[in-house]
Amino acid sequence: MLGIWVQTSGREVWAGVLAELRNRGVKDVLIACCDGLTGFPEAIEATWSQTVVQTCVVHLIRASMRFVSYNDRKAVATALRPIYTAPTEAAAAQELDIFDGSNWGKKYPATVRVWRDAWERFIPFLEFPPAVRKIIYTTNSIESLNYQLRKIIKNRGHFPNDDAVVKLLWLAIRDIEDKRARERAKEVGRPRNERKAPPEVVEGAVAQGWNAAYGALSLAFPGRLEPVL
Repeated sequence: MLGIWVQTSGREVWAGVLAELRNRGVKDVLIACCDGLTGFPEAIEATWSQTVVQTCVVHLIRASMRFVSYNDRKAVATALRPIYTAPTEAAAAQELDIFDGSNWGKKYPATVRVWRDAWERFIPFLEFPPAVRKIIYTTNSIESLNYQLRKIIKNRGHFPNDDAVVKLLWLAIRDIEDKRARERAKEVGRPRNERKAPPEVVEGAVAQGWNAAYGALSLAFPGRLEPVL
């Protein structure tokens, strides 16, 4: 967690947020996984020109499933899977064409349109091997925290000013941290592979399979990881 900002979404707002992060010491970003926030991808590219900006695949799937009836969702999700698990961009494009021409594609053309509209932001994902794809596949870990914070804001209703919102959010984060700390304390002494307690919110989680991902990222971004690790 890098900060709390109370703002109206938009490119200028995101540019200011990212400029602050850059001034605080974030000199480089290899990959930014976004979930469709207006103006965010463009602001990232303007701040760190070498960053690969990629849409969150899980959010893309969810967006495309909005138009699918509940009874068909499982079958449509299975039919979409070959697109985002394809080994290359060409193979993924072929799978999307196959889905488009299938009975599901004809029944739900809006689902196909979601994928085609997001294609340029989706395909960077396909350039990486499975070890990296696993890490950048979704922003769900962030969404989990956002969900808890949104629930707190909704329950409180109106606020006198922005400072009141920030204070409430920070207290909520500390409360979440305390709960997680108690869960981790219960697992002290257990082997690492048996620990199920959630990581710290502010400090962040340890990515699983990082060694394999680090090797792949070192090849994809030569010279950019070594100075900071």
